[in-house]
Amino acid sequence: MFTRTLGRSGMTVTALGMGCWAIGGVFYRDGKSVGWGEVNDEQSLAALHRALELGVTFFDTADVYGCGHSERILGQAIAGHRDKIVIATKFGNVFNAANKTIVDANGSARYVEQACEASLQRLNTDYIDLYQFHVGNHDPAEAVETREACERLVRAGKIRAYGWSTDDPERAAVFAEGRHCTSVQQHLNLFGGNRETLALCERENLASINRGPLAMGLLTGKFSHESSIPSNDVRAGWDFQQGAQARQLEQLEQLRGVLTEDGRTLAQAALGWLWAVSEATIPIPGFKTVQQVEENVAALERGPLSEDQMARVEQILQRGAEA
Repeated sequence: MFTRTLGRSGMTVTALGMGCWAIGGVFYRDGKSVGWGEVNDEQSLAALHRALELGVTFFDTADVYGCGHSERILGQAIAGHRDKIVIATKFGNVFNAANKTIVDANGSARYVEQACEASLQRLNTDYIDLYQFHVGNHDPAEAVETREACERLVRAGKIRAYGWSTDDPERAAVFAEGRHCTSVQQHLNLFGGNRETLALCERENLASINRGPLAMGLLTGKFSHESSIPSNDVRAGWDFQQGAQARQLEQLEQLRGVLTEDGRTLAQAALGWLWAVSEATIPIPGFKTVQQVEENVAALERGPLSEDQMARVEQILQRGAEA
């Protein structure tokens, strides 16, 4: 199995994690859906069990996904497997579980401790392997208090390591000063992302955990110019006719030959691209079905794209940008 080290922690994980945002179901911020539509819990559990069967050892969730629902489903799925896997969850978004709504953000020491206890209960575990701050634009000066609260949780045995989910390298650097900081979760995929944050991870020996590795489904090839998204999906409002998504679909068609020439699917090639970009990257594609899990996990067998593929992908992307 293709594995990677989770930054300074020394924990070894599969080079691919399971991103558990989608299985949380519907929840809202400012009246807009920030979930992935309705979910079937039996289907979610079957998909998680399949990932465990296939040897996946890294699972990433957050307390806010479905306002606690994703953590509870993951907690059910991992029963009997806890000592074989690494669990990452996140904190910082205050939510009302009754109406599935995000109401605030909080990085205070007291809140961090409360949120950790609540996640431990939902996950049905005594400890969290990786605890991640989920407020990407939090004030860097105030984040020192958040970081030190995480250090205390490490000393108390509640968590093993921590990180920040942010695309800002200056904010990530604040957490990197902490002894037990081991990762940054950042938006990164074939279509875009912050290379400065990735460079920080490489310098500081932090794992770059990649959210949106399949561009929220665009890189799977399942969308076309005629596609539409339900209103209760976080992607509602995507424009496949004239918007950014339409341009990305065209780019994907230009890349298809290079990405799939060795027998990979588009999704597997997008994951292989991330592994080839840096030895620090650990993509966490989302899923709802067993089939999606199987396709994504199969990418581990093929590993990174070749240097030649990477060079040709770059040529195509640069040509598109110049046009």
